[in-house]
Amino acid sequence: MPPDWIHLTDTAQLALSRAALATAAETIAGQAEILAEEMEFGAIADRGGPDSLRLLAAMIRALSPTSHGAAGTA
Repeated sequence: MPPDWIHLTDTAQLALSRAALATAAETIAGQAEILAEEMEFGAIADRGGPDSLRLLAAMIRALSPTSHGAAGTA
């Protein structure tokens, strides 16, 4: 944690934390979709199914604090 963090207002800390969580959620969701595609194309072994990974991606996006209906893109 940067030393300037403690000097930010609670509102700013919350906003930055939410933005970081949203970025992390989208990264995880995107990686799940990439794995699903790789399984479908046979590049990696299917160990759970592309549909399961897409469901995970949709759930992550739906639960993300800044979700704006992105779950429908999975």
